[in-house]
Amino acid sequence: MNENEGRVSVSFIEQMVKDDLAAGKNESRIQTRFPPEPNGYLHIGHAKAIAIDFGLAKKYGGECNLRFDDTNPQKEDTEYIESIEHDIKWLGFQWANVYYASDYFQELWDFAVWLIKKGRAYVDEQSAEVIAQQKGTTTSPGTNSPYRDRPVEENLRLFEFMNSGKCEPGTLVLRAKIDMAHPNMLFRDPLIYRVLNIPHIRTGNKWNAYPMYDFTHGQSDYLEGVTHSWCTLEFVEHRPLYDLFVEWMREWAADCGAEADAGRRLLPQHHSPLPTRASTLRTGRKGGGAPQTPAYTKSG
Repeated sequence: MNENEGRVSVSFIEQMVKDDLAAGKNESRIQTRFPPEPNGYLHIGHAKAIAIDFGLAKKYGGECNLRFDDTNPQKEDTEYIESIEHDIKWLGFQWANVYYASDYFQELWDFAVWLIKKGRAYVDEQSAEVIAQQKGTTTSPGTNSPYRDRPVEENLRLFEFMNSGKCEPGTLVLRAKIDMAHPNMLFRDPLIYRVLNIPHIRTGNKWNAYPMYDFTHGQSDYLEGVTHSWCTLEFVEHRPLYDLFVEWMREWAADCGAEADAGRRLLPQHHSPLPTRASTLRTGRKGGGAPQTPAYTKSG
């Protein structure tokens, strides 16, 4: 008998999961999430994401949560939420919990305030066009905003004003202060909050300033205790920024003495989803419910 006969082949993603569990990472548990945006209907690309996120968690005794990344009230609707839930069940899967990015709006706001106090974020009042021009190019560094060194107290006051309902959309944004010469242009002081002044389908009129996707996704994974985070190919370049924000949130949690709340693992010693390696596998694009699969990333 050939030594290869009888062997079961597994994908590189599943093999990494098996290796993690065997090594005892994250207390030998697996927790995934399927995080569509509720701004459209699912399509065929999502089926692969759903099969991987839900399927691997189930196979290895873990759990997969359904999390709606509802950070853009301009495009979201309960019709899409109900449709997505229906389609996941139709495919034969069941989530452990239903979460929303909006569940964490208060934590994200508090985290942003902490960043301002630490000198890691500032309010910019330049136009979107000027900010884009100052980003530079892939071969040339960007230019610092004239508001980059605005005093902390002034930043805090303006950030509160951004959420007052009196701030005109597009006039103020909150940016992370990172590095305007970084080779990864996503690190060149990215926008992390913008003003919309639009009611949210779940939070109503409480928020007028909303977090950007890159400032929400990784932190939501962290707060929920996700151990394995998968995303589509176009987000590979976003992963280092994801890691940075998660590391900063770890510092914030430790600094605030945060404790677990409502089942969330907001703990300083939490094993957040940091990668030891990354591979890619092409699948559908993000949008209209966003397929969140390949570009494999995992906990360290």
